[in-house]
Amino acid sequence: MGAQVTVTAKGQVTIRKEYLEHLGAEPGVRLNVEKLPDGRLELRPAPTEDIDSFIGCLRSPLTKAPTIDEMNDLIAAGWAGEK
Repeated sequence: MGAQVTVTAKGQVTIRKEYLEHLGAEPGVRLNVEKLPDGRLELRPAPTEDIDSFIGCLRSPLTKAPTIDEMNDLIAAGWAGEK
């Protein structure tokens, strides 16, 4: 069985460090929470790249332009709902 957490008056919970490390969550990292039909919640790391960061990389002369393969991977992931 996993760890228990307590809900504060503000509706916040604290998750043990070992569980955050398992998710790769460090300060500033976003996590996705999904409500499952059986009343459970699923907590997963949020994708680190999205279409906005992809588009932004084309505008900045300081950012390396993505390769065709990288663009195709991002497009495929976007269509699959992963990004």
